[in-house]
Amino acid sequence: MNAVTEERPNRVGVIGLGAMGWPMARLLAAGHGDAYVTSSRPARQVLSDLDSEGSQVSGSIHWCETPADLAASCDEILLMLPDLPQIIECLDAVDGLLAGLERRTAAAPALLLAIGSTCSAPGVRNLAGRLHRTHGERIVLVDAPVSGGEDGAKAGTLSIMLGGVEEHCYRAAQMLAPCGTAVRLGELGAGQVAKACNQLVVSATIFALGEASVLAERSGLDLAAMWELLGGGYASSRLLDSRRDRLVSGDDSPSGVIKYLRKDLDCARELAEATSTHAVLLPALRQAVDEVIDAGLGDRDLAVTKRFIAER
Repeated sequence: MNAVTEERPNRVGVIGLGAMGWPMARLLAAGHGDAYVTSSRPARQVLSDLDSEGSQVSGSIHWCETPADLAASCDEILLMLPDLPQIIECLDAVDGLLAGLERRTAAAPALLLAIGSTCSAPGVRNLAGRLHRTHGERIVLVDAPVSGGEDGAKAGTLSIMLGGVEEHCYRAAQMLAPCGTAVRLGELGAGQVAKACNQLVVSATIFALGEASVLAERSGLDLAAMWELLGGGYASSRLLDSRRDRLVSGDDSPSGVIKYLRKDLDCARELAEATSTHAVLLPALRQAVDEVIDAGLGDRDLAVTKRFIAER
């Protein structure tokens, strides 16, 4: 892999090379010419994945042994980790991001961390406050959760919900431009609020699609024909477009895993409590997701709602 030239003012890094982080890292490398990555997985395994993709990867991807090395090498880092506890661990570990911050020169720009994970808005604000107290302006946070699933991550068509100081969000939007459309929605935490709202709609929609599919099929309708027709009316949605074939065939092999809706809806519930909103759908959806997981279906695709309703 080629070394980065000193002509690039900002270097981009990614931590969290899962179903979303890895394709986003490839797009960042293609868009910026270079991207730095690190992972809890062994370097050999990660680089083997890269080699297996061959010509699908453009730009240079550079491996860093630790998050500290990444922080020392990069100016902007996308975090695609499961939740805040993993982010805090990545910051505070002996070889974590904060250790790398100490290796940066005084002339280096503030290290920008874009939190692409779906997590608590108050939790993100609390973390930012802690970092400001201990490190001042040397490290700044933007929340940048995404919507669009694995397909969007691969195609570079994600919706990226930014929250934070306007200047910091501008930097994050420039960094993440190869991955989709990034829009600042307000101060720090606003991105997480938007993501909670997004996931509330996604949850309601996928359970409605699953339930409607069972009702139609048991009534003798041609399910493929029905969804083709309804997809041209008010029942249309990106989720119907992406899951139509799965709903018709019953294929719920893992892609966008449904168990993660539990955490997302917990964030929405926290938001409802904070805003004194007496939600109607939220409690029912949270209970339904619990039932899906308790039925042993949590690792299946979102389209598993059809099977769950049919077997309930």
